[in-house]
Amino acid sequence: MKGKVLIIEDDKFIRTITRDCFLEERFNVIETSTGKDGFDTFDETIDLVILDIMLPDLDGWSVCKRIRAVSDVPIIILTARSEDEDKLMGFELMADDYVTKPFSPAVLVARAKVLIKRARGNILGEKDYIEKSGIVVNKSSREVKINDESLELPPKEFDILIYLMENEGRVLSRDMILKTIWGYDYFGDMRVVDTHIKKLRKVLKDKSSFIKTVFGVGYKFEVK
Repeated sequence: MKGKVLIIEDDKFIRTITRDCFLEERFNVIETSTGKDGFDTFDETIDLVILDIMLPDLDGWSVCKRIRAVSDVPIIILTARSEDEDKLMGFELMADDYVTKPFSPAVLVARAKVLIKRARGNILGEKDYIEKSGIVVNKSSREVKINDESLELPPKEFDILIYLMENEGRVLSRDMILKTIWGYDYFGDMRVVDTHIKKLRKVLKDKSSFIKTVFGVGYKFEVK
C-alpha cells in the first residue's frame, strides 16, 4: 500500500475520477462530499488530503485551517478558480500544492507521490529512472535509452511507456490509459491509444515485443 488519501470533493464525477486514479496506483482511498464530513473523517493515518474549496456546509479554507491546527499532513487544494488571491490564501493556510480544474489525473497523482515521499523524509532516496531489460528511462530529463542508444520519443509516447513500465505485468485497459495520459476530460476516439502504442513500438524496435496486446482489453508491459 502506497498510502492513504482522503478526497474531500462534492462533485461526484470529479471525486470518482480522482478516486479511481489513486486506486489504480494502489493507494487506499477515503472519500467524502462535504467539508464537515471530511474533517470528521480525518485522522493521523491519512497520508495526503485532496481538498476542494467550494464545499457545502464548511468550505475548503476552513477545513484546511482546521486540519493544519492538528496535523502537518500534505494538502493539495483542488478548485475551479485560478485567481492569484486564492492561491495566496491556500499557501497562507500552509497548503502544499494547488491544482486548478480541469486537471490531469496523472499529474495529480504524480504531485501526490512527491508530497507523500517528502513528508516521509525519503524523497532524496527515490530513483529518478526505470530500467527494464536494456530500456532505461530517466523520468526527470525525459530521456530514453536502449542499450546506451538514445531514442526520441514524443510526449505522449514517453508518458505511455512510463505508465506501462511502472505497471509491469499488469493489464492496463484503453480506458485506464486514456484517463491517466490524456485526462478525464478527454472525449475523443479511444483508438488514439492504439495509434500511439503503434508509434511507440516502432521506436522501441526489437524491444517492442515487451508491449503485449491483451485483445479486447488493452496492453501490458512484460519482459521475456
